[in-house]
Amino acid sequence: MDVKEAIRQRRSVRRYEDKALSDDIIRELVDAARLAPSGNNAQPSRFLVVSDEKTKSVLRENKVFVQDFVCKAPAIIVCCADPNAYRKNIRGIDNTDEVRAIRDLSIASSFMVLRATDLGLGTCYVGWVDEKKIKETLNIPGEYLVPYVISVGYPAEQPRPTSRKGTDEIML
Repeated sequence: MDVKEAIRQRRSVRRYEDKALSDDIIRELVDAARLAPSGNNAQPSRFLVVSDEKTKSVLRENKVFVQDFVCKAPAIIVCCADPNAYRKNIRGIDNTDEVRAIRDLSIASSFMVLRATDLGLGTCYVGWVDEKKIKETLNIPGEYLVPYVISVGYPAEQPRPTSRKGTDEIML
């Protein structure tokens, strides 16, 4: 599958087969994210993969997610950004380091999601995350940002394409 086809095929999947992901597959996804560009090559992205049922149960008990399907996915990739990764900032031109870190994390996550699609996996970006609770539950450093997680697994559904604005509608 080429990149354009992966972009076309990607869907937000919320139901997954009860089939674990191999460590090789997880490493493949993280490696795709690792290769993404970042401002000043700061590489602020950090990923914590939750695939064991015990940790998912704790996340569920602590009401970290609004949507229950997240903890039913074979793997939850917790997407973190370290705003302290940047060595330089051009004041007046650059955004805050927090904005930069989330921007770079988003690029890396997109690479990961497209690679997952290429491998026949389903994913869903989930932004309804209680950031304070997930950091406490998973012992994520306090300075890290956790703007979203990505659920991932073998899809048990084939969602239809959602409507998209036309190219002319989004070009200024």
